[in-house]
Amino acid sequence: MNHTITVLDKPSSDELDIIGERLAAFNSGDVGPAEKQALIVAVRDETEKLLGGISGYTAWGWLYIQWLWVDDSLRGQNMASRMLEAAEDEAIRRGCHGAYIDTFNPTALKVYQRQGYKPFGELADFPKGRTRTFLSKPLQPAA
Repeated sequence: MNHTITVLDKPSSDELDIIGERLAAFNSGDVGPAEKQALIVAVRDETEKLLGGISGYTAWGWLYIQWLWVDDSLRGQNMASRMLEAAEDEAIRRGCHGAYIDTFNPTALKVYQRQGYKPFGELADFPKGRTRTFLSKPLQPAA
């Protein structure tokens, strides 16, 4: 049987779906179902304009924070911490025992550490001149 390997910079949504579905099926058979569920935290003003948010998901008992953004108008007001708390509270309601996030921004790193996240790994020069830090935090229900 002949095979070809191609590299694409614009994959089709079908290709991405197939790869994701097949990997999820493999992982489910290997370690059990992920029970992956999207999680969004949104901050809006009185006109419903989006001024900040978290995008991530919960799976296998973990909260993964993929993106965290705060509009310049809300910086310095503990908005990132408040959004993280909201995401963590929801993750705990979903039965999660841990959370993880990564950043290459030194200011964000300090925010996450103040929130209780501890570094567990780094990649130097990702991007060039910066260090991408990976952080985690145990999650526990409020007493």
